[in-house]
Amino acid sequence: MSQRKIWEKLLSADRPGAGKAPGTPERTPFQQDYDRIVFTSAFRRMKDKTQVFPLSKSDYVRTRLTHSLEASCVGRSLGAVVGREIIARHGLQHVESGDFGAIVAAACLAHDIGNPPFGHAGEDAIREWFRTSGLLERHPFTPAQRADFELYEGNAQGFRIVTRLQNPANPGLQLTSAVLATFTKYPRPSHLETSLDGKSSKKFGFFQQDAAAFEGVARSTGLVERIPGQAWRRHPLAFLVEVADDTCYLIVDLEDAAKLGFVPYRDAECLLADLAGDSVSGGRMDRLHDPKERLEYLRAKAIGRLLDSAAAVFLENEEAILNGRFDDELLEQSPIAIPLQAVLKLAKETIYTARPALEIETAGFEVLGALLGLFSNAVEAKAGHARFTTRERMLLKLLPAQFLGHGGEPDADPYVRLLQVADFVAGMTDSYAVDMYRKLKGFALPS
Repeated sequence: MSQRKIWEKLLSADRPGAGKAPGTPERTPFQQDYDRIVFTSAFRRMKDKTQVFPLSKSDYVRTRLTHSLEASCVGRSLGAVVGREIIARHGLQHVESGDFGAIVAAACLAHDIGNPPFGHAGEDAIREWFRTSGLLERHPFTPAQRADFELYEGNAQGFRIVTRLQNPANPGLQLTSAVLATFTKYPRPSHLETSLDGKSSKKFGFFQQDAAAFEGVARSTGLVERIPGQAWRRHPLAFLVEVADDTCYLIVDLEDAAKLGFVPYRDAECLLADLAGDSVSGGRMDRLHDPKERLEYLRAKAIGRLLDSAAAVFLENEEAILNGRFDDELLEQSPIAIPLQAVLKLAKETIYTARPALEIETAGFEVLGALLGLFSNAVEAKAGHARFTTRERMLLKLLPAQFLGHGGEPDADPYVRLLQVADFVAGMTDSYAVDMYRKLKGFALPS
């Protein structure tokens, strides 16, 4: 298949279960996808989900919501730059560079939508609770089903939200195949008999219950198979989503950390200046005296240079990306990899281990573990695996119908039953999880 044909399939506007998406030049199917994500409750909840500093009292500090919006802006620009060259190279018809930008922007907008409360610590808390709960030994789960809980992953939860949980009667948002494939940075399940190498196999992108849905997306977009019907190579534009995410969280987290006093302004300024390189205007910097303004200027210049570098690496390796031979981070292959590593080193040593973040994330283990325990006990008791007490009956009434089976009863399948409890807890905001924990544990009474 020619590269032009490959790209045409990769840019599929088909909506799984709904056929080809209609659109107009003023509002393409991919722009519609962006809008659909913006108007979801799951997207709005990210305003109270941890980026780096949980439950921050500062309105300056980024949340998952602001991070996702910033990443979508960066992704749109990067996608459009790459798309312009791809269109010119292969003579793509009826495609605009803005279509590339819109696909990447929509995927970036949703890339963190499945993150549980308390950020990556929340993922660890859910994994740890299931590993030690005894529930995985109680039921005859397949190795793949068991791995879904033991290796619980926010990326897979995100795919589940946009294809199933948000508007369950629809079901999901019915996004285009191009956006869904671009969204899925790890196109593989949690368990495989064969180990896979490469960046795209470090995590997993869908749960067993959603495997058929992703297989349909992969077929629609023509993703390269690694293990037939189970694992695939990334959609090429997923590499751009990764760049936009990494660019925003590394550079912007550094800016937030300086604002909060965890990193000296001077250190942050030096790191950003190294990233920005020759794009910095000495005259402009001399006119900026406020540390915050200097950082904002350097941040913008650094992001611009990162995008230029990533686009160049992508276009240089286009053929290898299309046939699945390239499976690395674009920025690691760029000339700015060394100064970027310096930022990452500081982040790991100073920002991500800041005492306030560690204290609240550690408390998150207690909060999420308690909530999972309470609601899992309730559904298990109702399903006949424990004594169904008055307390379990009341807890079951607190569980929204969306996270129960038909007729408002816990699902008969233990895998689905427990996955739905995880859906409920993972969908909570940081504040809601803490508030519910305090009330159910009796530390605070409803007012």
